[in-house]
Amino acid sequence: MANTSSAKKAARQMISRTQVNKSRRSRVKTDVRSVEEAIASGDRAKAEAALKAAQPMLVRTAQKGMMHKKTASRKVSRLTKRVKAMSA
Repeated sequence: MANTSSAKKAARQMISRTQVNKSRRSRVKTDVRSVEEAIASGDRAKAEAALKAAQPMLVRTAQKGMMHKKTASRKVSRLTKRVKAMSA
């Protein structure tokens, strides 16, 4: 248990940050899943719309330190590549 007041405050902050991080992580997974489902269904317009929504969320997650910058970039790149391959 935290002894000092600053340690108690840090513990409180950690709890609230954990909640924010969990929701953000969940949102990213949902957005990526929606893109993958649209790709699987073969609907290019739906896939492009889902990718357009997922891309900023992935970038924001990387900026907030939830995910490494290159991991987010790799995910966006791979999803974009798969969406572009739908028309070819």
